[in-house]
Amino acid sequence: MSAPLPTVAPNAPLPLDAEAATRQRYAEAARVREAALCCPVDYDPRFLAAIPKEVIERDYGCGDPSRHVRPGDTVLDLGSGGGKICFIASQITGPTGRVIGVDMNDAMLALARSAAPEVAARIGHANVEFRRGRIQDLALDVDRLEAWLAVNPVKRVEDLASLEEERVRIARETPLVADASVDLVVSNCVLNLVREQDKRQLLREIHRVLRPGGRIAISDIVSDEEVPEALRRDPELWSGCVSGAFQELDFLEQLEAAGFYGIAIEKWESTPFAVVDGIEFRSVTITAKKGKEGPCMEAGQAVVYRGPWKAVVDDDGHTFRRGVRTAVCAKTFRIMTSEPYAASTIGIEPAVAIPADEQPVFDCLRSAPRHPRETKGGEYRQDAACAPGACC
Repeated sequence: MSAPLPTVAPNAPLPLDAEAATRQRYAEAARVREAALCCPVDYDPRFLAAIPKEVIERDYGCGDPSRHVRPGDTVLDLGSGGGKICFIASQITGPTGRVIGVDMNDAMLALARSAAPEVAARIGHANVEFRRGRIQDLALDVDRLEAWLAVNPVKRVEDLASLEEERVRIARETPLVADASVDLVVSNCVLNLVREQDKRQLLREIHRVLRPGGRIAISDIVSDEEVPEALRRDPELWSGCVSGAFQELDFLEQLEAAGFYGIAIEKWESTPFAVVDGIEFRSVTITAKKGKEGPCMEAGQAVVYRGPWKAVVDDDGHTFRRGVRTAVCAKTFRIMTSEPYAASTIGIEPAVAIPADEQPVFDCLRSAPRHPRETKGGEYRQDAACAPGACC
C-alpha cells in the first residue's frame, strides 16, 4: 500500500484530534470491517473455530503475538479490540491461566464482551475479562473514575484538584492492572496509536505490570526512517496505524531504556505495509523480558559464550568473548543461562557454592575472565584421577 504525502503544513492544527479520529475510526470498524486497518496474518486455525465470525471479521492486527503464550500464563492484551487475540490466548493458557484485555473503545469492548460467553461455552472454561482503560495508563480504572465524576461533576476550576486527587487515589489503591501481576504482555498493532509524548510512559507501564521474569510479545508497525511532523499531524494516517509508528531502532532502544532485556526481532516483514513519501512502514514482532532489577552479588560463577560470533554484548554492557569464562554476578548468571540466551551459553558454577548471605557485592561494570581455578576450588589437583564415568 502507498499513500500520497498529505498537504499539511508543519505547524498547522490537526483537522481532527488524532485520538478522536482513532476512536471514531475504530468504533466504525467495530460495526463494519475496514480492510485498510490490518495486514494479512495467518492464525492457527485450531483456535479460530471457537471465535464468533463477527470478532474474526473485525479484527485489526499486523502479527500474531498469541504464538508466545504458554499454558498457565496470566496474559494482558493491550488494545484488545474485539477480543480475537484474547480468545486465542484463552485456549492456549487453559483453565489455569488468565487473560485480560484492555481497550478504551466502547464499541470494541461491547463486541468483545458480547462474544466472551459464547467462546467460554465452546472451549469449556471462562478465563477472559475485558477492562476499560488507556494502555499508557494501566493504573487508572476509567470506569471507577467516571462513576466518581457522576457524583462529583467538575463545575469549577477548583474542582479539577479534587478530580486529580481521586485519579491518583484510584490508581494507587485499586489499579486497573496491579504491579507485577502479569506473565506476558501482548499487543497487536496498537502501540502506534498512542501519542508520541505518551510512548515512554506506555513502555514503563508495561514494565510495571509484568512479574520478574515476565515477557512481552509486541506486533506493531515501525518505520525505517524518522516520521516527519507533517505526517504525524495527519489524523487519517495516524488512525490508519501509519504515522504514529515507532522508528524501528528507536523502538528497541526505548524498550532497553524502560528496563527490558533479551530484546529480539522475532519477525520482520520484508514487504512494507505502507510507503509514504519514501518512508517504509512494516510489521514487526518484538519480544523481550523483565528481570534485570536487583543487586549484583558475587557467587563465583562464570558464563562461556559458545559462538558463532567472536564476541557479543548484553543489555547491561557485559562483553562475552567466544570461549572465555567470563566472571558474572549471580543475577547475570541467571539471566544468561535462561531463555533467550541459554542455547548460546555455558554456565559454570563454583565447586563450592557461596551462600547468598555471604556473597559480596560484584562489580558489574567489568567484563573480566574468571580463572578456571576459581570455579574448580582450592582442592583441585592437576593430576587428579578421572571421576567414575568421566571422559579422560
